[in-house]
Amino acid sequence: MRWQSGRRSANVEDRRGLRISRKAAGGGIGTLLLVLVALYFGIDPSVVLQGTGSGPATSVEEVPVARSAAEEELADFVAVVLADTEDTWQELFRRGGAAYREPRLVLYSGAVESACGFAQSAVGPFYCPADEKVYLDLAFLQDLKSRFGAPGDFAQAYVVAHEVGHHVQTLMGITEEVQSARRQLPEREANALAVRLELQADCFAGLWAHHAQRSRGVIEEGDIEEALGAASAVGDDRLQMEARGHVVPDAFTHGTSAQRVDWFKRGLTSGAIGACNTFND
Repeated sequence: MRWQSGRRSANVEDRRGLRISRKAAGGGIGTLLLVLVALYFGIDPSVVLQGTGSGPATSVEEVPVARSAAEEELADFVAVVLADTEDTWQELFRRGGAAYREPRLVLYSGAVESACGFAQSAVGPFYCPADEKVYLDLAFLQDLKSRFGAPGDFAQAYVVAHEVGHHVQTLMGITEEVQSARRQLPEREANALAVRLELQADCFAGLWAHHAQRSRGVIEEGDIEEALGAASAVGDDRLQMEARGHVVPDAFTHGTSAQRVDWFKRGLTSGAIGACNTFND
């Protein structure tokens, strides 16, 4: 990807020097067991703790961080990709007669506190609608190659563009509408809606790639294959097979590898927001 000469976004918030930990305050072993049960069933532990009179205590410590040249280059790369998504979505929203509100991207290490709650880097990159921020541990981008077998800088750019796609959904009111509908549905149908939301973010990532290439010529030979490899690597079917040895379609929340690749391609080929309506497909 041709990125070195690109503009750097001013919307990057670097928290890599903060070390955050959490533990239950009060409540004893009973509270701890409730939290573990909540985590096992995918329930926000704060919901359980509200009824116990206890809550999580957060410890924040600022520590000196030795950053390698490779990590600093990766942070620089992320700032360029974020800026490029800003340019793309500013123009697309302008064409539609709307204003694009840029998200902030938070770089962190290990764990982070967001308006959506406490999260550890094991959850991967995520977007929080409550504060309109993308959260990213740079170690995940390195894991794309070593753990998921998806090397290349355009694979990393796809990850950033996908999370920005969730921000676009928030601005368009799609996220709120989907979350409201999910609360009224049984788990299987709720998961199916979550899949459609994720696939649309994949399509929006492809749409960004389309316009970034047309406007700024950022794509080099092999870049698209890198992005498709990343989309395929994080499909629910592939991840479940690796973790469980079998696939449970009813538990999908992001879509299969084939679906993720297909929707990225649709955005890439069309360059049109209307082509990314995963809810009517």
